[in-house]
Amino acid sequence: MKRNVIETVLGAVVLGIAFLFLAFSYSSASMGSQNGYDVKANFSGVGGLSVGDKVVISGVKVGQVSKIELNKEKFLAEVTMDIDKQYQLPDDTAAFISSESLLGGLYMQLEPGASEEMIEAGGLIEYTQAPQNLEQLLGQFIFSMQDKDDSKEEAK
Repeated sequence: MKRNVIETVLGAVVLGIAFLFLAFSYSSASMGSQNGYDVKANFSGVGGLSVGDKVVISGVKVGQVSKIELNKEKFLAEVTMDIDKQYQLPDDTAAFISSESLLGGLYMQLEPGASEEMIEAGGLIEYTQAPQNLEQLLGQFIFSMQDKDDSKEEAK
């Protein structure tokens, strides 16, 4: 009987510690709301950008992507970002979808402008650039090289 009580108490302690680790990892991973304000940006394509990806200014995380949906009026990808309240963005801020490495991993890069006016909550970043598509770039390079070879043969 004593053994069952000890095992039960020990099991409860292990479950309590596991719950504490879970709560700590959830709070430190910034998975919940940042209590910031929303800013939107429209892109012709988002590549592999997804909800939860980080938003950075000069390499410093200032928020995260909270929603990606299709703007039904403009037929553009509308990305909503949750920006920490301590960072106010000028209204001439530019947004770029950048790659962390050649193997993938995208994030939103913001480059603040010099305007005195700030983007309000729910505002729109007007200056955007979609990510570069590696397959398209390689295709353009290959076809441009073929065009050069064809023009050299015609010149002969």
